[in-house]
This record gives sequence, structure tokens and C-alpha cells, in this order.
Amino acid sequence: MKYIFKLLLVSAFFYGCKTSTPTTSKPNILWITIEDTSPQFIGCYGNENAHTPHIDQLAEEGVRFTNAFSTGTVCSPSRSTLITGVRTFEMGTGNHRSSYPIPSQIHGFPYYMKKAGYYVTNNAKTDYNLRNGKAFIKDAWNESSKKAGWWNRKKDQPFFAVFNFEDSHQSRTMTNPYSWYMEKIYNKLNKEEKIDENAFNMPPIYKDTPEMRKQFARVYNSISMTDKKIGHLLERLDKEGLKEETIIFFFADHGEGMPRGKTNGIDYGYRVPFVVWFPEKYKHLSPWKTNGGVTDELINFEDLAPTLIDLAGGKLPKHLKGRILMGDNRSKKKELITLSSDRSDNGIDLVRTVTDGRYIYSRNFMPFIPQQRYIRYMEISDIVNQMRTDLKNNQLDSLQKSIFEPRPKEYLFDIQNDQWETNNLADDPAFHKIKEKMKKHLKADLLERRDVMFLPEYELYKISETGTPYEFRLNNENCPIDNIFDIAFLSGETTNEALKIQLQFLNSENAIERYWALLGIRSQPKKNVLSYKESILQAMQDQYSPAAIIASIIAYDLYGDQDAKVKLENFCLSENMQDALLAINLINYFNDEQKKPFISTMQKVYELKREYNVKVASLDFLGSLGVVENNYKNKT
Repeated sequence: MKYIFKLLLVSAFFYGCKTSTPTTSKPNILWITIEDTSPQFIGCYGNENAHTPHIDQLAEEGVRFTNAFSTGTVCSPSRSTLITGVRTFEMGTGNHRSSYPIPSQIHGFPYYMKKAGYYVTNNAKTDYNLRNGKAFIKDAWNESSKKAGWWNRKKDQPFFAVFNFEDSHQSRTMTNPYSWYMEKIYNKLNKEEKIDENAFNMPPIYKDTPEMRKQFARVYNSISMTDKKIGHLLERLDKEGLKEETIIFFFADHGEGMPRGKTNGIDYGYRVPFVVWFPEKYKHLSPWKTNGGVTDELINFEDLAPTLIDLAGGKLPKHLKGRILMGDNRSKKKELITLSSDRSDNGIDLVRTVTDGRYIYSRNFMPFIPQQRYIRYMEISDIVNQMRTDLKNNQLDSLQKSIFEPRPKEYLFDIQNDQWETNNLADDPAFHKIKEKMKKHLKADLLERRDVMFLPEYELYKISETGTPYEFRLNNENCPIDNIFDIAFLSGETTNEALKIQLQFLNSENAIERYWALLGIRSQPKKNVLSYKESILQAMQDQYSPAAIIASIIAYDLYGDQDAKVKLENFCLSENMQDALLAINLINYFNDEQKKPFISTMQKVYELKREYNVKVASLDFLGSLGVVENNYKNKT
């Protein structure tokens, strides 16, 4: 019996050695990101028409988040926060593809994981929206390329590996030619993976027609392709015996790439699908129920850098202000979070948002610009052209038309009861307390963070010649945020009292205050401003060019002033790209008759082949008047 007992012990020992997977003292972390996708197009979020079996399985076995938000509504600002852990309105990286410097002491968060012994890889998208990108990437990652992955690490070294799948990107769902989509997406799906054009509910914000369904089916099939590729990656992880050692994160970089989603400071632009999967070994790190758990906890991209560094056992740098979401050092939950949306490509904007998950409040600081603003990358798409044709032919209902109309200064939506944000509650007395609570939080948070994006881009460019916007904003003498906010928060107010204050600020010694006073006047109803012609014409002579541009826009719009026209033409052709971009974008929102005198100027801008954003802005102008052929418009 003793012999048999020893034999059983030895057999058990060798059997255990043979079948166990080598473990590490720290979890591996796999980070799967996809692009331009809102949760309502994913199966595990309740869409029965979506084909997302691999994402759904991660959620069924892991934790699904219902209140996860990107900190921006377009890719490069969102990725700026993801990689640095710092909000764009602190870093100065809110404007899409702006390439401003950041302080040398701020590293990409994988740098701190490297210091803690991790092998960190990125496959392969960067687009971090900051200057000296190559040096920053080299500093942050062990590998960043299309060949990068966990497979080149040292034996038993824990890894952090990012894989980004682009198949749901706006280029696939909307802007690339339909023939490209058919070849690269649709024809590569199996029959059971394809979603038919009539097999889903059309969101009410779009007209339900065969032409629109043909285009919108691209969303579903592109996400299906994305899910398929995610499945291949997870299969490899499992085959290599690593799944039970790896915590898996899955999320999108911001909301859906369709019109009204991406680039817009509303829930449809911010909210993302987000799932975390824990192997049995590391389930103790999860504060949430796993195996199909669902949490309504508020999280945003600012939280991911500190969470990952803490999971790796690294030391958190002082500049990180986000929460640690899991583990022994988990931070306290938040009741409200602040989000932001700024320029996308050539389309200027500034929106600041607060949400508690159910209600979302957005303050539009340039309300005269519609949700579907002129952005060249979107204007070349079939779906936007179809929408503009339907608008011209009066084929849209009031909700669908509103995408092309000036915005109110505020939005308040109840997402629990109004997923597609069709009913603005901002002026409803029943929701006054909710709105006021969110407004109060918004201003306090922006003041505490010292939101540098309230400076015109002209100013950010100048600051970046000798320093960084991040550091500049910390000096109140250089950047009196409190005073700037006082006048900026009047933009969109349409009362005579607000107008009188705005007119008084035209004489401020602070150029930024004059700029915001004029943006506020531009946002007033025309009838309110008409009798103040002398003040507007005088403001046209402002030596601060952003202020002079907006004053000239107002003067030409209201009075047809020819001096204003000449000034605007000169600004469009300016060597200063920020001035040219501002002038061209604002001219885009004149009516067709007002635009016609600028046709020759815009053609000059195009032919000069200046900086990309200026060139595409001029094409939006020309395209809106139909004075260029499609192949000419689409060259960019």
C-alpha cells in the first residue's frame, strides 16, 4: 500500500508538471482596440442583428461596461489621452492632427510598465496627435509595428500587447468607395457573417430608404469583419497557452463613424463598447462580477493609464489624474465625468460635456456651426452626399434636418429613454435641477483643469514655438482662464443682456476675451446685432487676427460690407495656416449667395496646394456650391 501511495504521488507530480502552463507573477495584458464604433451596434449590448460572436463571448465570460466613454470624439485626440493618460484640454491636444509639443517629463504610459519589467508592444496604430511622434513612440514601446506582439519577449516576461483593428473605421463604413468596401470587407465575409441591408433597424436620425440602408449596412458588415479578426487573435493567444495568464481589454476609440456620431460632442460621439475579461487566476483583481457581469460604473480613457501602470506594479507619475479601476489600489467611483470635443480635420468646434451615464449634458460654444459641419473627409462619402441631396429636396423630417442646422447652446439627453438623442431636455423645467448640477460641475472642472483649448488655435501654435500648451496654462498671468471663461460661457446666450456684455468686451485689453466676445456675437440672432454696425466695423480693425476674422465674418454676413469681404479673402490666402483655416471654415457657413463672391479665392487656395487642412476646407466650400467635379473634389 505504501508503494502504491508513493507511485500515485509521483504520477500526480509528473502529470501536473506536464499539463500546467508556465505562470508569471504579474498578469499579461492584452488590449484590443477597434475604431469608430458605438455600443448599440454590438450584439452583447442588445443588438440582435449584429454578428459579433467573439466580442459577445468576451462579455459573456467577463465584465461589460455600460457607461464607458472616450475623452474625445475623433481618433487622434482620443489616442492622445489613451497614451499619455492626460486629458486633451490639459495637454493642448484636442484639435485633430495638431502636432503640438508636450512636456519632456511626460511619457507614454507603457514606458512606466517597461520600468516595472513588462514587455510592451503596439500593433500598430499610433496617431497620438503630438510633436516628435517617432521619438515618443520609441520611448514608450519595446516594439511598435505591424509585426509587434508578445512573441518577442524574454521567457516568462509579462507582456502588455495592443492590437488595433481598423475594419470598423469610418473609411471602411463610409468614405472609401463602395467598390472598395465590397472587395475588402463584404466579399471576405462568409454567408453567415454578412448582414443584409434590410436586416437591421435604421436609427431614426437617418432617413430610412434603400439608398441609405445600402450605405448603413457597411457599418454592420465592417464590425462583423472586425469581430472575425479579433477571433483569430484570441485563438492564437489560447493556442500558445497564454489565455489563462492574460487579462483582456476590449473597447473602441470613440463613437460611431456615421454622421452625427464621430466628431460630435454628444453621447453618440463619446460612448464606447468596453469589456474586460479576467482569467480565473486574476479574477480577484476584479471589483465587478465576472462571467457575464455588467457594471454601470463611469469610466473614461483618462482612467486606463493609471490602471495599467498599477496592474503592472509600476510607480504612477504625478501628472496622472485618472482613477485606478481595479486591484488593491482601486480609486473611489465618480458621480460625474467631463468629456470634450474640439476640431476634427478642417471642421472647427468646441464642445464640453458632463455625464452621469444616464443623462448627458453638452455645452456648445460655437452653436452656429451644425452637427454635420463641413469636414472634407466626411463630405466625400456617398452617405453624406445622399443626406445633403435629401435635405435639398426637402425629404428629411425635422429631426433628420436638425443635423444640418445651427445647434442650441445646450443639449441634455436622457440616454436611458432616448438612445438616439432625439429629444433635447435642456429647456424642460422638469430637468432643470439635473442640468444645473451638470453645468456647475462642468465649469468647476474646466477651471480646476485649466482648459487650454479655449485659446484659439492661432494662440496654441504660437505657444508651441517656445513651450507647451500644457505648461503655459498653469501660469495664470499668461493664461487668465477665469476671465476667459466668464466671456466664453456667454457664447450661445441670446439675450440682450448677454449681447451688451459681449459688446463691452470688444474693448478688453485681453485679445482672447475679444475673440470670445465676437464668437458670442456671431452666435446671437442677427436681429439682435443689426443695430451695432459701428462696433462690428471697428472690431474688424482688431490687430489680433482671430478676432478680426470673426468680426469680418459678422460684418459681411449682416451688412454685406465690402471691406470685410476683402479682409476675408486676404485671410483665406494668408501664410498663417491657422488664420486661413478659421476664415475658410467660417465662410463655409454663409448661404450660397453670400459664398459666390469667394469662389475665385477658394480656387486660388486649392491651386496653391497649401497645408492640408486649408486645402480641404476650400474644397468643402467649392463642393457645397457645385463648382467642382467629383473627381476634383475627391483628389484629397
